[in-house]
Amino acid sequence: MAIPYSNATWEVVDSIPLLQTILTKLQGLPSNPPSLFVDLEGIKLGRSGSVSLLSVHVATTAKTYIIDIFKLGEEAFTATSTTGTSLKNILESENTPKVFFDIQNDSDALFIHYGIRVGGIRDLQVMEFATRRGPPARFITGLANCIKYDCPMTESQKQSWLQMKDRAGRLYDPNKGGRYEVFNERPLRREICEYSAQDVALLPKLWEAYSTKLSHSNKAFWQRMVDNATLKRIKQSQSKHYDGQAESKKFGPWTAEELEEATKSWREGTMQGWLERRLEG
Repeated sequence: MAIPYSNATWEVVDSIPLLQTILTKLQGLPSNPPSLFVDLEGIKLGRSGSVSLLSVHVATTAKTYIIDIFKLGEEAFTATSTTGTSLKNILESENTPKVFFDIQNDSDALFIHYGIRVGGIRDLQVMEFATRRGPPARFITGLANCIKYDCPMTESQKQSWLQMKDRAGRLYDPNKGGRYEVFNERPLRREICEYSAQDVALLPKLWEAYSTKLSHSNKAFWQRMVDNATLKRIKQSQSKHYDGQAESKKFGPWTAEELEEATKSWREGTMQGWLERRLEG
């Protein structure tokens, strides 16, 4: 069987010349709404593990590029296009918005292993938390449940998505008899390629869903709350004692008390100071 390095919706990028070509396609894209949606896969993703794949979904073309970090190594981030742009430049640029779902461990891995300080990040997990109404929430929601409940899909599409997650899970999830090392096996299995492309390709729909909900409330207030919480996540992920598996990660980016303080500071016109203190704390 031929190795599936591409199809109509995704392509594996496993050579520097191909990466250099792709980098030119990631430049000059619309920023509102964001065009780039990113996800990483690896073994124990974070400082104590490794990065295997970095998937970039381009919303304007509905194409996902699965960049083989395991094969290309650090050069995947430092190789430049004909215009001098590298993947590191793109990931660090404050002027190029990149959408992740839960930036924490991805930021940790990129910073510790490759010295990349991500910038211009929009975190969908934080956005989802900000859309909650009613009694103050305590816990974050995982990607699978966000897709299951908030991503507009037909029943047929949802079943196809679930089946793919199950097939891939049997390969990489130890609880299903799999092993994470499958992400580093070459040639890549088709299931791993499809799994890496599938979820990141659905992130634009989540962006639209949460952006719409947030625009119906105090948009300026919530935008500042989300941006601040995302920056705090990034700062913590790059700190000396960050633990990507800490129990505290299941809690939301702010407490009910913090939300009350933020709301009060917003009314009093002192929110900037409150946000700065929160980042420093």
